[in-house]
Amino acid sequence: MPVLTRDEAQTRAQLIDVHRYTVELDLSRAADPAHDTFDSRTVIRFGARTEGATFVELKPAELRSVTLDGHPLDPAALTGNRLPLDGLTPGEHELRVDAAMRYSRTGEGMHRFTDPTDGETYTYTQLFMEDVQRVFAAFDQPDLKAVFELTVTAPESWTVLANGITEHLGGGTWRAAATPLISTYLVAVAAGPWHSVRTEHRGLPFGIHCRRSLGPAMDADADEILDITRACYDRYHEKFEEPYPFDSYDQAFVPEFNAGAMENPGLVTFRDEFVYRSAVTDTERQTRAMVIAHEMAHMWFGDLVTLRWWDDIWLNESFAEYMGFQTTAEATRFKDPWTDFGVARKSWGYDADQRPSTHPVAPDPDAVPDTASAMLNFDGISYAKGASALRQLVAWLGEEDFLAGINTHFARHKFGNATLADFIDSLAHATDRDVHAWAAAWLRTTGVDTLTTKVAHAGREWTLTVDRDGGSHGREGGHGPETGRPHRIAVGVYDRDLSGGPGLVLRERFETDIPATGPDTPRDGGRPALIVPNDQDLTYAKIRLDDHSQETALRGLSGIPDALTRAVLWNSLRDMVRDGELDGTTYLRAARTHLPEETDLALVQGVLGFATHQIADRYTTPDRRPAALALLGDLCRDLIRRTEDGSNPGLRLTAVRGFIDVATQEAPLQAWLAEGTVPGGPELDPELRWRVLARLAVLDATDEDAIAAELARDPSATGREGAARCRAALPDAAAKRAAWDAMFGSDDLSNYLFTATAQGFWQPEQADLVREYVPRYYEDAVALAARRGPAMAEAAGRYAFPAPFVDAETLRLGERCLRDAEPTPALRRKLTDQLDDLARALRVRQSTHQD
Repeated sequence: MPVLTRDEAQTRAQLIDVHRYTVELDLSRAADPAHDTFDSRTVIRFGARTEGATFVELKPAELRSVTLDGHPLDPAALTGNRLPLDGLTPGEHELRVDAAMRYSRTGEGMHRFTDPTDGETYTYTQLFMEDVQRVFAAFDQPDLKAVFELTVTAPESWTVLANGITEHLGGGTWRAAATPLISTYLVAVAAGPWHSVRTEHRGLPFGIHCRRSLGPAMDADADEILDITRACYDRYHEKFEEPYPFDSYDQAFVPEFNAGAMENPGLVTFRDEFVYRSAVTDTERQTRAMVIAHEMAHMWFGDLVTLRWWDDIWLNESFAEYMGFQTTAEATRFKDPWTDFGVARKSWGYDADQRPSTHPVAPDPDAVPDTASAMLNFDGISYAKGASALRQLVAWLGEEDFLAGINTHFARHKFGNATLADFIDSLAHATDRDVHAWAAAWLRTTGVDTLTTKVAHAGREWTLTVDRDGGSHGREGGHGPETGRPHRIAVGVYDRDLSGGPGLVLRERFETDIPATGPDTPRDGGRPALIVPNDQDLTYAKIRLDDHSQETALRGLSGIPDALTRAVLWNSLRDMVRDGELDGTTYLRAARTHLPEETDLALVQGVLGFATHQIADRYTTPDRRPAALALLGDLCRDLIRRTEDGSNPGLRLTAVRGFIDVATQEAPLQAWLAEGTVPGGPELDPELRWRVLARLAVLDATDEDAIAAELARDPSATGREGAARCRAALPDAAAKRAAWDAMFGSDDLSNYLFTATAQGFWQPEQADLVREYVPRYYEDAVALAARRGPAMAEAAGRYAFPAPFVDAETLRLGERCLRDAEPTPALRRKLTDQLDDLARALRVRQSTHQD
């Protein structure tokens, strides 16, 4: 089907102005699996400024009838997803569309899910980018905002949620209050027998909702979720002059959701893994709090003021990402989320920015010519790098001027659309600083700068020089603005603890500009033990320490008093491993030395994750992998021993998970599973039981009977995913063949079951068994992506890629696929990134540091 181009959107926006949609959806037979469609009737009232022709979009299973101003149109005129509207005259028009639309199992459009725990069925919409067309007819572009009136008929026992307050009219029919002006992609409906907790705050109805089978888990966390919601709401009203612009605030935790959450006005949808039915760490609770704060920020930046075209998606996501972490720190009990951002989210941005698919935070409009290309920019650059850029902007501009500019932006463009130029003009209105030059250097360039420290010292004096490489590049591929990308950083200066302890103490922390605005100034006090550029992580750059500081960091990292400083140093070590400048074994030894003393869970989780899934699984050659796994196993055992007193259950849980993932012997895992607990705790809840069973499957230490027994014990949706993962992980030719056929031989698997199967399929321990599937992957993934659409293409590229095969042949086959097989844009992007990561892993393996 054709995708919408930017030129087409501009032409349509010049011709028509859309006023109101009246949409009727009939979901009354949704609980019956024999019915795979629902009725959709839409009335669109719009005006034409001049004579002309345009089109309306929809993707029906059946288009029954269409009338324009009372005159019937031929449904056969629908071509792909476009129905032409010819002969428009200046003035008002009314379009009526009656269609049957198909339920989805891919998390796009109207997704339908039946809970295996109790047989209850749920539906919800995800209408982002082009998926409103799967639910009702629309002029589907973000700058044709309109009022939406929705009526939904559902089974009598269901509750219907929507953007506005819903009223049950009887007979299963619900009517939602009309929305203010919003974009088509932000319309939302969630219908099913929801378990709900409702309250009010400042006179506004608040609600949280989930599947009935998750009700007890939600009830256990309802106070925390609602307290965070209220705290964020209050904090945003302290920051923003515009009040919350919608009539209610519901948060629905929905099944098989592809993203983390979606900012539908008044009805935010979240993946229901955020309703915890098994034990989690406080860092994971912090992540949930941050996502709540992130999505609420969108109510202003994204919903109240919306991008005009998809080249400005960063205006939505970078702002919400920054505000999510900052507001979590300011308004909730989680006071250090920026450490998690530094070690987890920021690395996502760094990695994306060093691939050939990198793009500016704010790409040129010509670089986003259509919706297919726009979809590719939802990545670590639009989120993590963009948020890092905004954090640097706040450090450079000052928070008061930054918020003044934001409030000017809201006042100027509320219930409308805006561009990067509008945003920068609003900031410029609030400050004398040259924000246009800042935007050119930070938002219109690609790549990661590297800041390298050099220290000269003589006697008691020492002088610091910070060199910046040419990592940032302009929009045409050359270097950025003549002055380069400016950085305002803090430099941390540390000495050894003279009291005899193993730690380091902060001598001073000073700010400096890169490039320097004057000559380097000598400082007194003698040569420090450690000098950390970008201390407190206020800018976006890789760092390289001087040799003396590097040695100090490797020996004394756990003795640095501030978690955010430790995150900066761990990131530096991570980058050096990825760039082939530090042997992976050195990183593993540093983890073995310092993680047992680490107090920040985000750092433990981040370092263990990189050590396990990148160094051990990809950067280490097969003959050395057992030693890497043994070292990580010893580390996790040490952490388990150190937490036997129960003082740090989150660290203990992290260590137990880590131990399971790197286990090479079945005996301890079998004992835990048989006893239902780790000695000294924790008890094995469903998540841990499935994790243990999956590792046993990899080790050829379980079978189909044990998997079926575990599924009978836990018949939930998560249990079904766990069973699919375990079955795919069995080192048996028949099991592998069945898993492959389920993924690529039919379209029966939902998005989540596909992902779970793919996660189990490829295992480094089973390379010989599955090698024959490597060439098949490229052919079958291309066919699946063309058949099942962008969400499944993303899943196939992300989870089903043969990542354990770090060799030239896998790379060659992938490059041939990109060259000759014409993969869809979504799959092409994922394959491009995967192959670049594979090539990097090959370079790391071949590096002289792997001795």
